[in-house]
Amino acid sequence: MLGRPPRPGPVSRRGWPRPPSPPSVEAVTGAVTNDEVAAALTELADLTSIGGGDAFKARAYEKAARAVGGHRVEVATLDAKQLQQIPGVGKAIAEKIIEFCRSGTFPALEKQRAAVPEGLRHLVRIPGLGPKRALVLYQELGVTSVDELQAAVDAGRLDDLPGFGAKTAENLRHGVQVLRSSAGRVHIDVATAAAERIVGVLSEVPGCVRCAYAGSLRRSRETVGDVDVLAASTNPEPLMRALKAMPDVADVIGSGAKKTSIRTTAGLQVDLRVVPPESWGAALQYFTGSKAHNVRLRTIAVHAGLKLSEYGLFDGGTDELIGSRTEEELYRRLGLAWVAPPLREDRGEIEAAQEDRLPVLVTEGDIRGDLHTHTDLTDGVAPLEEMVRAAAARGYAYLAVTDHAPNLSMQRMTTEKMLAQREQVRRLDRVHRRMRLLHGTELNIDPDGAVDWDEEVLAGFDLCVASVHSHFDQPRAAMTRRLIRACENPYVHVIGHPSTRMLGRRDAVDADWEAVFQAAARTGTALEINSSPERLDLGDALVLAARAAGVKFAVNTDAHATAHLDNLRYGVGTAQRGWLTADDVINTWTLRRLQSFLRRKSANT
Repeated sequence: MLGRPPRPGPVSRRGWPRPPSPPSVEAVTGAVTNDEVAAALTELADLTSIGGGDAFKARAYEKAARAVGGHRVEVATLDAKQLQQIPGVGKAIAEKIIEFCRSGTFPALEKQRAAVPEGLRHLVRIPGLGPKRALVLYQELGVTSVDELQAAVDAGRLDDLPGFGAKTAENLRHGVQVLRSSAGRVHIDVATAAAERIVGVLSEVPGCVRCAYAGSLRRSRETVGDVDVLAASTNPEPLMRALKAMPDVADVIGSGAKKTSIRTTAGLQVDLRVVPPESWGAALQYFTGSKAHNVRLRTIAVHAGLKLSEYGLFDGGTDELIGSRTEEELYRRLGLAWVAPPLREDRGEIEAAQEDRLPVLVTEGDIRGDLHTHTDLTDGVAPLEEMVRAAAARGYAYLAVTDHAPNLSMQRMTTEKMLAQREQVRRLDRVHRRMRLLHGTELNIDPDGAVDWDEEVLAGFDLCVASVHSHFDQPRAAMTRRLIRACENPYVHVIGHPSTRMLGRRDAVDADWEAVFQAAARTGTALEINSSPERLDLGDALVLAARAAGVKFAVNTDAHATAHLDNLRYGVGTAQRGWLTADDVINTWTLRRLQSFLRRKSANT
């Protein structure tokens, strides 16, 4: 036993803390979400690894967590037999899920919680520190908290520890900073789910004229500190009352005539503001932000002899209301084209709006297919046919199946398995809504820039995505050479999640991105915007720089379950923040144009 700590709150499957589960059965029955079940299974996997338990069991819990998190039906509504139909969920795990939905926990989880100190569990959320290393720190140095790790690093106690050393210590120092900087923020999908649920409820309240979320979420920021919801009504009280009565409200922070702030059971703060219907456009623009964008607009207004606030645009001398009902009206009155929310970061959008040269941004409806998906042949949780059906249901014209390649040994891919899958893909081609299937792979970019398989095998794929999956701490020059060599490979069409970042968990690799972007543009290699809310990689700042270098992009989901296909919206939001048009994104193109692009890659390299 490693010690018996007080019971902590669960940790989300994204590695961020959740508040403690409600103690009573009545409080949790019927209210448990798939994400909460997945978080519990992920925590069990982490605790099993930290405690030196069976690695096979830990991987089984991880796979089950992914499957539950990506399941379209709420598992709390399923019985044991139905649960066992979910890939990776056997009888034992199904029993754990049922017990968790009933009581908020299960014996195996409580046993592991009792065996591992609470602080030690927090350590594994530090970027660069996995369960095994966390256990070593505990056993050798007695480190059981983030603060204790920080103190050990500062004192140089890790420098001589086998398997660590000065460089690792410095990386962990940075990891602690990353963890602390992400505290209180959630991924965009968590915020979106909460916001859409609240907007849906408030929109049905009698007297509500309009309702929408604003703030950084409306601007498609990758993480969100709190959610701003705006409603238009002449009678705010019913809306305030409806928000406070929602079942997932854990705490009412404050409530007044115009604003109510609550905290959800997931720990997310939501601020509701109710404005008169005639002020809707001005309020929506103001509370969407960003602060820098709004400052620029107010400056323009002042120079024009006007005043701009959340209540409207007014004549600076007479205070006469000039415009307030719509955002479009406000921008027009200021001599600007309407600026889409993802662009409102004071990164040149004001000048572009003045000169009527804002881009026509790519939309989710422009996407014709997904070029990076996985099945249960490797680490996905859905069979090939299920993934194909789900993609066809989205109306896609094409889909690329890109399971992992052999060098990622834990996935146990072989050439034989790959060829057998290729036959399956060919048989399913055009079966569902005439959707075309491309057989691809996600290759591993080795430390020297090489990839899996020889040229003869690579030539047989319709499309190859290549990604960095290891050795994230290579020096800048080596990482740059690694990525450029991958771009120069004639069989690599897309670089997957190029910076390898995991939001709140792992920083981007250190590379000369200008050199990488020039290589990608020169070789005709597309760079991915990975739509997973845990990645959103490339991030918007790098997308802007790559776009300026002439790079083309692929907005993919990297789906490991059918529900992950819905994450496309978040990748598109990042693409919009990077000023991308449909022409910049290769999977908005017709299949013929896409295939021409893929063939050209080999010829140009």
